Amino acid sequence: MTAQQREAPPATVQDGSGIRVAHRRYAGARTRVLEVGPQPDADTPRRRSARRSSRPATPRLVLLHGYCDSADTWRPVLEELATAGHSAVAVDLPGFGEADALRPGAMLPQLDTFLAALIKEQSVLGPVVLAGNSLGGTISLRAAQSTRLPVAGVVSIAAPGFVDSWLIRTVARFPIPLRLYSSLPLPVPGFVVRAIAEQVVPRLLYADAAVADVAQVRRFTELFPDYRATTGRLEQARQLVEELATAYQLDTVRAPLLVVACGKDKLVSAASGKQLHSLVPHSRLLVRDDWGHCPQLDDPPAIAELITYFAASATHAKQRRTAASVTARVGTEASA
Repeated sequence: MTAQQREAPPATVQDGSGIRVAHRRYAGARTRVLEVGPQPDADTPRRRSARRSSRPATPRLVLLHGYCDSADTWRPVLEELATAGHSAVAVDLPGFGEADALRPGAMLPQLDTFLAALIKEQSVLGPVVLAGNSLGGTISLRAAQSTRLPVAGVVSIAAPGFVDSWLIRTVARFPIPLRLYSSLPLPVPGFVVRAIAEQVVPRLLYADAAVADVAQVRRFTELFPDYRATTGRLEQARQLVEELATAYQLDTVRAPLLVVACGKDKLVSAASGKQLHSLVPHSRLLVRDDWGHCPQLDDPPAIAELITYFAASATHAKQRRTAASVTARVGTEASA
């Protein structure tokens, strides 16, 4: 393939916070990528076919957002990571932010395919450690269930589907209120929808709604500009909760796992994280009574430090296992 025939690299811009912003495609879905840390060598191929021996040992942190969120939820954490010199990317998942819309049908398999392509790209640049909040925690766990994906570790923050709050149970088991809302003879005016969202969103996402960041809250309320958009998101949420019933096969998870449970989480209870921890015996559990559903918004410095320490531990453990495996193989061959 000649230089003229190669696909041009995606245009990247750097915003005022030092975060690089680009648009790329993974498994056919176009999305926005926020990235920090040393830029990869221009000659480093973003292909799975790159030689394994040439891969760096520095972890690649992949940050995944939750339902009705976007990569922007990780901006405060990315800024912390950039200051410390760590490499990390956050992406808009299909269906959210600036990413392409999800296709009709089951949501989780589409997100799995997207994430698999992202992991394979990032694994060329270093051991991939996933950190996912809410829905991002779910698809991170699903990626770790696959023996074909090079996942060095997972930080699962408030992943749903175990012991959930009354709100999620209501969406799953009692969709009648949602149907009544969508069948109202007169649509609720857009300004009423937005006013309600402005009051509800901070209480659902933050431990303390009084300190919620206005810009972050605005991102969420913009997802509910009118009656039609709100009914669409509610129906999508109902579908997602149904899919969570068969989302996990945790007995296949072998990668290091850190489960983060948040005591002031109004969407996914801390008991859900404790249940996940009990189902994956080798996992570690961190319970923070002062965090809400999105601790990356409550306490960005602590989350950045937590992820980087875990990533270092996970990748060092993987290197030790690899070295032990090589030593054992060499010993077997020598004795033969």
